[in-house]
Amino acid sequence: MTPGWFAPQKGRGAIRWLAAACGVALMVLAVQGLASPNEILGAGDTVRMTVFQNPDLTTETRISDRGAVVFPLIGEIEIAGQTPAEAGMRIAEQLKKRQFIVNPQVSVSLIQVRSRQVSVLGEVAKPGRYALDDTASKLTDILALAGGINASGDDTVIVTLARNGKISRREINVPAMYRSGDMSSDIALANGDAIYVPRAPVFYIYGEVQRAGSYRLAPETSVMSALSEGGGLTLRGTTRGLKITRRMADGTTQTLDANLVDPVKPNDVIYVKEGLF
Repeated sequence: MTPGWFAPQKGRGAIRWLAAACGVALMVLAVQGLASPNEILGAGDTVRMTVFQNPDLTTETRISDRGAVVFPLIGEIEIAGQTPAEAGMRIAEQLKKRQFIVNPQVSVSLIQVRSRQVSVLGEVAKPGRYALDDTASKLTDILALAGGINASGDDTVIVTLARNGKISRREINVPAMYRSGDMSSDIALANGDAIYVPRAPVFYIYGEVQRAGSYRLAPETSVMSALSEGGGLTLRGTTRGLKITRRMADGTTQTLDANLVDPVKPNDVIYVKEGLF
């Protein structure tokens, strides 16, 4: 492959130089339309590198784990940690230094972002690390990529935000956003953030009920609604003498008398006695 040369020729005059300058300006504007000028390139990102008036040198590739790309004529060159404009200038410097092109104009455009990632952990269908881009950068976007919250997952998710070297924590009730129509809590995420979906709180019910076992604890669950979750009483069951075994704040457990209107708390154990006939 024979490289082209971007050099003035006698007789072309100012028109050729003006056309070239306009071409470079248009190319820069096109690149800025694809990625923010302040976007930082990183390992895993896919970039397209073009040299003005040298289409044979156009290269589209992925930045390696070492933060480098392989470019025609100059080989491997590190561009991670730089903006697209800075990467283009670095490649141009190498082309000029090695005398391949007299005055190279190199543009680098970001095609796919893979270096900015967030972690999704806990009760989701597909835990893992997910890339942020222009179409997937908010909390609900990333939860959707992770397959959504499992049936055992809590409505309130915990988001850990890493900003300017500081870590903060937010608790966000996802279904409540949709019920209210207020999506202000659907926050934009950044590289290094993490989403954790805890297991939903449960209660337990046993004794004279149709379906003894553990059940998801919905907000404002009462003893009466808990009994209905268990299928109701058996023919021998009675609502008299209901008991709740509850773990207290100091770590001890207590067995309490329960009424049908009493609220149920996480990890409560409800016992339904057999009636005496």
